[in-house]
Amino acid sequence: MDEALLRALIPTAISALCRRGADFAAAEDAVQEALVEAVRVWPDDPPRDPRAWLVAVAWRRFLDAVRADTSRRHRELRVDGEPVPGPAEDVDDSLQLYFLCAHPSLTPASAVALTLRAVGGLTTRQIARAYLVPEATMAQRISRAKRTVAAVRLDQPGDLGTVLRVLYLVFNEGYSGDVDLAAEAIRLTRQLAAGTDDEEVAGLLALMLLHHARRAARTRPDGSLVTLAEQDRSRWDTRLVAEGVAVLQAALARDRLGEFQAQAAVAALHADARTAAETDWVQVVGWYDELVRLTGSPVARLNRAVAVGEADGPRAGLAALAGLDPALPRYAAVQAYLAERDGDPVTAARRYAEAARAAADVRERDHLTRQAARLNTELRRQAAADG
Repeated sequence: MDEALLRALIPTAISALCRRGADFAAAEDAVQEALVEAVRVWPDDPPRDPRAWLVAVAWRRFLDAVRADTSRRHRELRVDGEPVPGPAEDVDDSLQLYFLCAHPSLTPASAVALTLRAVGGLTTRQIARAYLVPEATMAQRISRAKRTVAAVRLDQPGDLGTVLRVLYLVFNEGYSGDVDLAAEAIRLTRQLAAGTDDEEVAGLLALMLLHHARRAARTRPDGSLVTLAEQDRSRWDTRLVAEGVAVLQAALARDRLGEFQAQAAVAALHADARTAAETDWVQVVGWYDELVRLTGSPVARLNRAVAVGEADGPRAGLAALAGLDPALPRYAAVQAYLAERDGDPVTAARRYAEAARAAADVRERDHLTRQAARLNTELRRQAAADG
């Protein structure tokens, strides 16, 4: 049984049913039933055209459900009848399904869950484990999302930028439970890239590949965080780096810069440096300038302050930081890092401790706590040495 093939066929099958008159929720339910049948039948009797088989069986399941529901008999008049035998229509509107799952009426959490379910083909149990919530909670979230988009026509134009942000949210969830969400996001973004010719889709794919290439070096055996500057770069995946750079270069060559391309360019500069000391921080600052110009994002400005601190010295970095809102996530951590480099361990220790208390991620919190403890220990030793 080719599980990867089945999962790749899911968005096409759902889209085919929606074109024939099924609403999204009913189409998704019918396709899930067809998948169960495929798992049972295909090992002994594989179809010549898997896509056509899945669409045909899902359509029959949908019709059975319509006929069984007398209160919806008017829908049966509109959609009754078997499709003409033969191969499924050679239409792949998976892109529209991405748009539907990233509909602006959904919350980001619901959009991510629905994308993983309908486009990614993950089970509700798998998604729940990935988000460390009870399966019943995730089932309710997905059901609400399906009801929300039930009346949305599949042929309505969608916002590709929203789709990309949802995929990036999936990627940033990383790994937990039995589903590797970072790898799943890359798979879905590859699928999206194959169906649309857009520089920002390529930029997001390149960004994911370049970040994912560093995954093995990000943590120690005990699970503690390893900062970018401390990572063993021999553990970076050079194949993913090369692919990410190639995808990015092809996108940048079209001269239609977007935010994901700019972020990927920063990641590529880090990947290009053999050591942290060899990073071309002047170019990194230039790309953050572009990102700020494109988005005005406070987070981009915060990251730019770090780059300025590396390129022009910690005083310059602190000056760039001064105009930002101290309530920004990671502001205190950045200020602590720059203060330590500027020779102010007292401020650095205090701000590391404050950043640790505000950190939502356990590994980040532990890392910041260790930084504060290290500086406080050094300060006590210095005080003892000074009498």
